[in-house]
Amino acid sequence: MNGLIIFGLLVLLMLTGMPISIALGLTVMSFIFGFTQVPLESVALKLFTGIEKFEIMAIPFFILAGNFLTHGGVAKRMIKFASSLVGHWYGGLGLASVLACALFAALSGSSPACVVAIGSIMLPAMVKAGFPPRFGAGVITTSGALGILIPPSIAMVMYSVSTNTSLSGLFLAGVVPGAVLAFMLGLTTWWRARKNNYPRQPKAGWGERWKALRDSFWGLLLIVVVMGGIYSGLFTPTEAAAMAAVYAFIVAVFVYKDIGLKDVPRVLLSSANMSAMLLYIITNAVLFSFVLANEQIPQHLADWLVTMGLGPIAFLLVVNVLLLVAGNFMEPSSIILIMAPILFPVAMKLGIDPVHFGILIIVNMEVGMCHPPVGLNLYVASGITKMGISELTVAVWPWLLTMLVFLVIVTYWPALSLWLPHLLLK
Repeated sequence: MNGLIIFGLLVLLMLTGMPISIALGLTVMSFIFGFTQVPLESVALKLFTGIEKFEIMAIPFFILAGNFLTHGGVAKRMIKFASSLVGHWYGGLGLASVLACALFAALSGSSPACVVAIGSIMLPAMVKAGFPPRFGAGVITTSGALGILIPPSIAMVMYSVSTNTSLSGLFLAGVVPGAVLAFMLGLTTWWRARKNNYPRQPKAGWGERWKALRDSFWGLLLIVVVMGGIYSGLFTPTEAAAMAAVYAFIVAVFVYKDIGLKDVPRVLLSSANMSAMLLYIITNAVLFSFVLANEQIPQHLADWLVTMGLGPIAFLLVVNVLLLVAGNFMEPSSIILIMAPILFPVAMKLGIDPVHFGILIIVNMEVGMCHPPVGLNLYVASGITKMGISELTVAVWPWLLTMLVFLVIVTYWPALSLWLPHLLLK
């Protein structure tokens, strides 16, 4: 009964159009005042201790690194490098967009950042080259979602904080699925381009490819700095995030010189705004999880699902449906922070690997970012393309279908996610 009251309050407040962070906080306060004997001091304490975890510091640092790279010319150089490699195939600029999104995802940790950085350059170029606007919009909107699957990923940090799962393990687990999804999205792009005989670029010579690689070298090196540093044991994922922010600042300001020192305060302010928003959501989500744990709702849910006889296969199907439905109403960070602490104990009781479960949730979040009514990537792409949400929804469906097929593969083939962590973290 208490669980129904809590979720009823939350849904009611969200239906008023209230921001999810405030809805979470008000739900907690209303329930504690009206239905429990929990002292108010413990709520104040949780507000401060909720974001004391060391891993949370990775979020503002990765956001800052991504903003330096987005405002700088790193994306432009990566696009040039990607185009030199695959531009001569069917749908060459579309394939270059997928590859550029995959590369930029390994730097930014954010899907909307990928869509903005790659889409603002590639979409006009694709239209100019003779591609239909819908084709370009579909490619960029869905490929941008790679930003939260290919490490480093802000969404993975949130899952790690919510469930105490190894962040290093999650980062490693995202590498192979991220590469597979990029390949599948590229295959869909190539197939549609070949079917409709869309334009191809002239084949780049090895000299041109070498020059493009040399130009983008300092941006690509960040991938080595972050991932190499973590898995060589030089620093933790949180320290890697701080290194990424400093490195991105040096590259953008002093190496490429795309940003002047006078622009740095603007980038810092933009990063602070985004970080504050996410940290406020996290704080209220921690409070929400505290109330759920205090009422033993996750444990009761786990016992109920186990007594129903749901095995791992049926449970994972239920989780996917639940998360896909949630993706219609909430943005990814809120879904992870609310749903992960509830579903995680059930998954553990059924013997599902915590890292595999995390990757499954992240892939669901990717799908949610590409369909209405609250798909963040759709709104970002809409701002770039000047296309309506309904038109964009039609544009993304072939790639969205590909992502749903990939979701099934990730769900029921754990080795895809776990092979690399098991190999390197023995």
